[in-house]
Order: sequence, then structure tokens, then C-alpha cells
Amino acid sequence: MIDLEKVLLNLVRPICTDKDSVMVKQMESINDNEILLYVYAPSDDIARLIGRQGNMANSIRQMLQVASKIENKRISIKFEAL
Repeated sequence: MIDLEKVLLNLVRPICTDKDSVMVKQMESINDNEILLYVYAPSDDIARLIGRQGNMANSIRQMLQVASKIENKRISIKFEAL
């Protein structure tokens, strides 16, 4: 089983300026076939992670979709400012 929290954290941490305050948490989802991940970071870093028109966020989601194929589940990623 892949630790998707760790994979996501390793993806987003190098992008952020305040690397120590970045957190990733897995939450319970209503749907059994879905994994819900939240990325918490300062607002400046959240803006950087989302990118212009959401391009960076979509790229991060696509990379995690590859990892989720092993789990046969859908991944939802939400970005929240601290």
C-alpha cells in the first residue's frame, strides 16, 4: 500500500517557501472509492501550489492519479491556507 500522504508531501514541499509549515492530511470520504487529501500551507504557498488558472494544482492531481491507480481509488486533493 502506498502512503499517498507522504507522496503528496514530497511533491508539494519543494514548491513552497515555508517548507516546515506544509502539512498533508488524509480525511474520511463519504465514497469508499475515494481518497480525500488536504494540503495545508500558508496562503502565499497555497497560491504558488494552485498556480495560474489552477495549472499547478491540476498537474499535482494528475501525478497523484498515477499513484492512485495501484489503489484502484479516485483521489481528491484540496488546498487550504493556514
